[in-house]
Amino acid sequence: MTVDMVRLDRCTKNYGSVTALAEIDLTIARGEFVTLLGPSGSGKTTLLNLIAGMIVPSAGRIFIDGKDATALPPSKRGLGMVFQNYALMPHMTVFDNIAFPLRVRRLPAAEIRRKVTDVLKMVQLPDVAGRKPRALSGGQQQRISLARCIVYNPAIILMDEPLGALDKKLREDMQLEIKRLHQELGITMLYVTHDQEEALVMSDRIVLLTGGRVAQMGTPDELYHRPLSTFVANFLGHSNMIVGSIEDQGPPVRVRTRDGLGFLSQPLPSELAPVARKGETVSLMVRPENVTIAGAADASRKLENTVEGTVNDSVNLGGVIRHYVACPGGRVFISVEFNRPGLRILEKGTRVQLAWRALDMRLLPSGDGGTTATA
Repeated sequence: MTVDMVRLDRCTKNYGSVTALAEIDLTIARGEFVTLLGPSGSGKTTLLNLIAGMIVPSAGRIFIDGKDATALPPSKRGLGMVFQNYALMPHMTVFDNIAFPLRVRRLPAAEIRRKVTDVLKMVQLPDVAGRKPRALSGGQQQRISLARCIVYNPAIILMDEPLGALDKKLREDMQLEIKRLHQELGITMLYVTHDQEEALVMSDRIVLLTGGRVAQMGTPDELYHRPLSTFVANFLGHSNMIVGSIEDQGPPVRVRTRDGLGFLSQPLPSELAPVARKGETVSLMVRPENVTIAGAADASRKLENTVEGTVNDSVNLGGVIRHYVACPGGRVFISVEFNRPGLRILEKGTRVQLAWRALDMRLLPSGDGGTTATA
């Protein structure tokens, strides 16, 4: 029988009258990479600190590797921690920084040298052992911080916004580097970030928090393509949201907006309700990459959902072009297409037709989202 590496049983954390976390149930499997994602104040760092032992829960229990760790101090939990500010000791060489936790554990000098040498190779910095941290780039310092954590083989590595101080290109490189190390080592990793793209790239599973509660947890594919609420749909990537009432239960479900537009969608997810009732107010979501764009007179589009509008703006993002299209009812739809040489950039005011499949439209309980496409 496999023992879960981390299990939280109805953990709550209160600060006076403020509830930072409310009855969180969470299980992390051995060797899993789990990301705690959410906006500021959602409770993700509080949850990380509960597992680390920096704070104790107001209620509930924490189990690590099958043992009750609720009252254990951080030093007894077998954890490693990687911080955003690297936390390297500036007066020590790279070698001594990495060797420090091994010396605290009183390992023999020969074993320390071997382990430090091996871990420097693992993070692809074999030649910097004699340098001081200030002589390294930000990305190199973060690798050394990670190496210092890996070197004593902790059961779990906790990371609190470790790439927040790096520029975009370096962040992307380090995301892949951490993912590679996770796959190579098989260590359980718990990662905190507010960066949606980072969570999608790196995680086996994402726990999306809001207001101290779990909004949804699942694989990146599940949260992105099969959100269970408008909050999840809007927080992960861009989404086009429409509010209407069910005209026909289908399938496919037909939804009619207040201003008379009709759209076809997949049924409500079974996790929420088996059938959405006729007349019920619901939200519809379609991702921008599933919305095709063409001239309004183009009759070749045979997709189930269509709407005409006027281009407000087209933004060149390098790999893609993002179009913002004003449509009836004050809606602003977003359509994304891959950039390529010679692609015609649509001018502001151009009339276009947007179209997408019913299969690509997600039906959700009515909530925040309204009539505009929001990030």
